[in-house]
Amino acid sequence: MKFTLQHTDPASRARAGLIETAHGPIETPIFMPVGTAATVKGIFHRDLRDDVEAQIILANTYHLYMRPGMEIIEKAGGVHRFSTWDRPMLTDSGGFQVFSLAARRKITEEGVRFSSHIDGSKHIFTPENVIDTERTIGADIMMAFDECPDGRSDYRYAARSLAMTQRWLDRCFNQYERTQPKYGYHQSLFPIVQGCTFPDLRASAAEFVKQYNADGYAIGGLAVGEPAPVMYEMIEVVNDILPTDRPRYLMGVGTPINILEGIERGVDMFDCVMPTRNGRNGMLFTSEGIINIRNEKWKDDFSPIDPNGKSFVDTLYTKAYLRHLSVSGEMMAAQISSLHNVAFYLWLVGEARKHIIAGDFKPWKEEMVIRLARRL
Repeated sequence: MKFTLQHTDPASRARAGLIETAHGPIETPIFMPVGTAATVKGIFHRDLRDDVEAQIILANTYHLYMRPGMEIIEKAGGVHRFSTWDRPMLTDSGGFQVFSLAARRKITEEGVRFSSHIDGSKHIFTPENVIDTERTIGADIMMAFDECPDGRSDYRYAARSLAMTQRWLDRCFNQYERTQPKYGYHQSLFPIVQGCTFPDLRASAAEFVKQYNADGYAIGGLAVGEPAPVMYEMIEVVNDILPTDRPRYLMGVGTPINILEGIERGVDMFDCVMPTRNGRNGMLFTSEGIINIRNEKWKDDFSPIDPNGKSFVDTLYTKAYLRHLSVSGEMMAAQISSLHNVAFYLWLVGEARKHIIAGDFKPWKEEMVIRLARRL
């Protein structure tokens, strides 16, 4: 994998770059739609490619391991062939699922023993077998196995957790070096910087991961309960230390405003379930603010869903029709809203890139933050 830093904003740390992978290029800053089970909920791959022009999507190691299982994916020739997604893909390691399965997992130095959320069967994830699993899945970018502590953890727990994550990281890279890709193309392994909300832990974690000379670096364990200003402070601490010639990925974040704040602080890659999850519940993100399409005010509004939108659904359908579908519980409401929101997120990072290249990202971003906070 190759990363080229193309432009920097003169008034902030915002960057525009290019990531080159075996499955195609990725222009940064970039948003990665979340395809947990190798599918972005409610959206055809055709529309991801041709309508919203997604350059990379994310899939989840834990969920693919549980279903359909590694035997099926390997027989198919990897996740790209299995899902027919022919552009770059990233896999999470399952670390966040470890965090979210608190009632059904036990963390030890060896790894994590847990019960399946599907059938209760017993399993274990270790740094070694997670790397093996990600090799079998075959994503272009693999994430190291880590523990994601609660954002409100105390210092003692956060320090203990970070120390174990770093020992696990060494085991991840050892296994990565001992194994080879299964499908004939390079896979990158990104380490994850943890440290909760403590600047000294974040700084030491960022220094620690540099020893691996990785193709890119991730910032994890944010947007898990801490206030937004604290999240932004942690990004600044970490990005002061991480190499400038490698992409930086802020995991699981977030709202459109969070993304713009992250870009301003030098983040290149983002993912979040909000566009599809919130879309399924009737929340639409637009360049003029947030719409709750289920509100009665839209029942006889026959204007387009979003006249400034970039997806075909935005001008084909009206707010009144989408509200009707939503309150009726029709599946198509979730499909339309999800596609609109993913298109908006990708439009937002694309506009950010244009303004970074033009040299006026900072004033554009400040205006956008005000607009994005409106409730329409």
